[in-house]
Amino acid sequence: MNTGRLLLRLVVGGYFIGHGTQKLFGWFGGGGLNATASSFERLGLRPGKRNAIAAGVTETGGGAALVLGAATPIASAALIGTMMTAIRTVHFKNGPWLKNNGYEYNLVLLAAAVALAEVGPGKISADARLGLDTYGNGWAIAALAAGVGGAFGTEFLARRSPASAPVSTSTAEQ
Repeated sequence: MNTGRLLLRLVVGGYFIGHGTQKLFGWFGGGGLNATASSFERLGLRPGKRNAIAAGVTETGGGAALVLGAATPIASAALIGTMMTAIRTVHFKNGPWLKNNGYEYNLVLLAAAVALAEVGPGKISADARLGLDTYGNGWAIAALAAGVGGAFGTEFLARRSPASAPVSTSTAEQ
């Protein structure tokens, strides 16, 4: 079971790192910060640049924490929040299937984060090395609640912010 949890953390956390660095730096074929900020503005996540930085840092940092098995319920909560925001702002209207740009992928990542908060990162982790037993049903529920609350908070703040000036997406400025 520890090997399975390690594999889950490496894959899910690694892909979150990739998605975060796509947003922040344009790595792995991503658009970079300015393109992400413009996209977020169009989605109503205002100000776009602040939300792009927050999403990129959350995905990169939360993914890294999952890979390490460090502060697992906190990392899970952060990643749940980004997935809930993605589902609510982009994918929900398209239905569940990825083929239609639906929320299938986001929901699987969200469920993996909840599962890791419940079962813990395993013996091969920073949490285990530090003797932290921060996992179980209560931690999973708390991570889910914090993530959902964070997503609603993000949307609430975005709706209260005016639209920003257009952001250039040229690669010279990224």
